[in-house]
Amino acid sequence: MCSILAILDIPGDAAAYRARALKLSRLQRHRGPDWSGVDVCPGGVMVHERLAIVDPASGAQPLYGPGERTVLAVNGEIYNHRELRKELRQPYPFRTESDCEIILALYPEMGAELLQKLNGIFSFVLRDLDKGTWMVARDPIGVIPLYLGWDAQGILHVASEMKALVPVCTTVRAFPPGHVMESGAAEPRRYYDRAWRSYETVMAAPTPTTEIRAALERAVHAQLMSDVPYGVLLSGGLDSTIIATVAARYARKRIEEDDQAEAWWPRLHSFSVGLHDSPDMAVAERVAKHIGTVHHSFVYTIQEGIDAVSDVILHLETYDVTTIRAATPMYLMARRIKTMGVKMVLSGEGADEVFGGYLYFHKAPNPKEFHEETVRKLDRLHLFDCLRANKAMAAWGIEARVPFLDVDFLDVAMSVDPAEKMPRKAEGRIEKQVLRDAFADIIPDEVTKRQKEQFSDGVGYGWIDSLKAHAAVQVSDAEMRQAAVRFPHNTPDTKEAYYYRAIFDGHFPTPSAAWTVMGGKSIACSTPEAMAWDAAFAASADPSGRSVRGVHAEAV
Repeated sequence: MCSILAILDIPGDAAAYRARALKLSRLQRHRGPDWSGVDVCPGGVMVHERLAIVDPASGAQPLYGPGERTVLAVNGEIYNHRELRKELRQPYPFRTESDCEIILALYPEMGAELLQKLNGIFSFVLRDLDKGTWMVARDPIGVIPLYLGWDAQGILHVASEMKALVPVCTTVRAFPPGHVMESGAAEPRRYYDRAWRSYETVMAAPTPTTEIRAALERAVHAQLMSDVPYGVLLSGGLDSTIIATVAARYARKRIEEDDQAEAWWPRLHSFSVGLHDSPDMAVAERVAKHIGTVHHSFVYTIQEGIDAVSDVILHLETYDVTTIRAATPMYLMARRIKTMGVKMVLSGEGADEVFGGYLYFHKAPNPKEFHEETVRKLDRLHLFDCLRANKAMAAWGIEARVPFLDVDFLDVAMSVDPAEKMPRKAEGRIEKQVLRDAFADIIPDEVTKRQKEQFSDGVGYGWIDSLKAHAAVQVSDAEMRQAAVRFPHNTPDTKEAYYYRAIFDGHFPTPSAAWTVMGGKSIACSTPEAMAWDAAFAASADPSGRSVRGVHAEAV
């Protein structure tokens, strides 16, 4: 994982902003500790902090097109870059083996339309010096973070993390996923749209569930693209078990050489984290033995987790309760993974959104509302699980890849009849049954039948209770009575939420920073809209998965 920072449309001498750009970029160098690259051209400055995953020898950035008249800084990976190189209409003088250089090659032929060709996770800034224009874009789901900011003079700043903007920008906001912004435009415009967003379109020609497995296997295979040691996160839940199992089947061959050569690091390592009594870790160890990975279980204490909360909020740039609960053990695990020399991991984020895996989906009143909720969840995933996985790992210079959010896989999985995804207790079908059925022959039976555990629960049931108890000591009743005065936007309604919000505001005092975090009631990671599915949700609202168990007796 890398970071990018750009200052665009600079009036006068751009070199005068070089020192500012370097200072701001240093604040996100944890994302790219391997090398720094700077480009200063008329009208703009770009800085890239590199985490070398593909082509460590020659893939340093910024990347340059012919004659150095186009300049590109990218954070991310383009998984189909080799296929796209073969499709170019005109020969292109590639300088590196970097997967990201394909963006420069496509740009002269397609302009912003090149985004329709990319399968990957990315945010980038591309400058065309001949035209005096620029283009900023973010991947379809928002796996890779990106923010915009404007200083007091109205000069546009672009950065991978908000912390690189708040020192100089009076206004900051998140760049929306699946959007592109070009010079002269007042706002980003959407480039990523899919027919499966419409329930009626899906139902007109639903995709057979039999296509799910092959599509996910292709996604995992493509995302094993790496020239450095990598691993898999293995919680012991369904999603991470499937990803780890499929990855283990491909890990001994090098996909960059069409699976003909032995992999440089043929033993696949897997990682889990939890308290000493974690229900996840015990299952993860059995799964690892089943699939043959070299497994590492990392135990943390409640005090270690509490001590890390402020750092987690600084790195994640959020005050969302469920995100912080889940991100803290992930952040601690990433630090341990870093010590082993691993620079990339595959993770299972996205499956619950695509297949309706959270327990509250048992209350979906019909297939149409079930499907519309999955679309809403995907639209907002960049604010929650994508943000958590990316930034908790990037805090220690590790890249997280998420095959369930591969754009080609989404086209298959989101086009399945939603009625096939819905849990049906009377038929013995629990959440994500179609996914369980697709991989039942290669994953352990106990995982196939294991019900959903949200990560913040699965690491150990004492974790959330301890966070609540700690916050209760830190936040007084008087402070809670004045919460709406201190925090008029997204006013916290619990002491735990108040505690996180106060830490966030200490790290990010710019008023507009708070607006980058989505608010609203939630139960077990639901959207606020889904709270209407059951009247009991309102009385039990809490983002923990355990909060649903008392509401849905039939779900457990």
